[in-house]
Amino acid sequence: MTSRKQRGDYDGKIAGLYDLEDTIGRGHFAVVKLARHVFTGEKVAVKVIDKTKLDEVSRAHLFQEVRCMKLVQHPHVVRLYEVIDTQTKLYLILELGDGGDMYDYIMKHKAGLQESAARLYFRQIVEAISYCHKLHVVHRDLKPENVVFFEKLGIVKLTDFGFSNMFNPGKQLETSCGSLAYSAPEILLGDSYDAPAVDIWSLGVILFMLVCGTPPFQEVNDSETLTMIMDCKYKVPSTVSPHCQHLISRMLVREPSKRANLSEILSNPWLVYGLECGIDYLPSSMPLISREHVSEEDHEYVIQKMVEGKIALKEEILE
Repeated sequence: MTSRKQRGDYDGKIAGLYDLEDTIGRGHFAVVKLARHVFTGEKVAVKVIDKTKLDEVSRAHLFQEVRCMKLVQHPHVVRLYEVIDTQTKLYLILELGDGGDMYDYIMKHKAGLQESAARLYFRQIVEAISYCHKLHVVHRDLKPENVVFFEKLGIVKLTDFGFSNMFNPGKQLETSCGSLAYSAPEILLGDSYDAPAVDIWSLGVILFMLVCGTPPFQEVNDSETLTMIMDCKYKVPSTVSPHCQHLISRMLVREPSKRANLSEILSNPWLVYGLECGIDYLPSSMPLISREHVSEEDHEYVIQKMVEGKIALKEEILE
């Protein structure tokens, strides 16, 4: 009988490092599984891609996903810890959220979230996208399903860079991608487009969903949805504050050049008002690994090694 290792079949255990457990997601060429590190017991999400099923376009998307995720390291972006490449499979070892995705969360709040909560999560998403754009990475598939909760840390993180790409400011992209209900009109027209502007449109859809509980352009069939997007027709309930309505209206603009940019969004009164009211959010200068991820024993061990390595005195390190 041929052993797993000889067959190059690592299902169940990846390269001796991770034990694969339940399937938690599924796509065209990939499944996402829960996994546990053999030595540390840490839980991670593993995206398992079957390379034998990939065509040239899918290969290009996969290459870009890995490239962009390695580049983008931010407190509100799910981390890519490791890439393990075997003969037939590619394994992306990803940070694991502990509270489900934002779509499920919104569906539990049919009338929308309180604006204080929506503001907190929306700002975190905007900060992540702002960071991505500064590195010239466009996500192109922003939607609540791709925002994951980390409840212990009280934050959300952006994930799934499968449609992401690098862009040069001022130069347009041409690949049509993303999900219909969240896609900007120029993407659906098949035109070449300004990369950052398509993410701004999707941010508008996400904010609408956070405060209203439903998508702005979700009709009975795709052709009706398409018409609504092209006409930029949506209705915000009167329960949503004027400042929030105004911010949505600055993002859901048919003409890309007239849409708000990220600087305008981050300085918008609705987000700024939240900060003035003392609503706390985690700034992008926070560490990628928080102390909550490190046990007290490991914490002491790291300090001891730093002292032994003559980096500094223990008191200085603690300070």
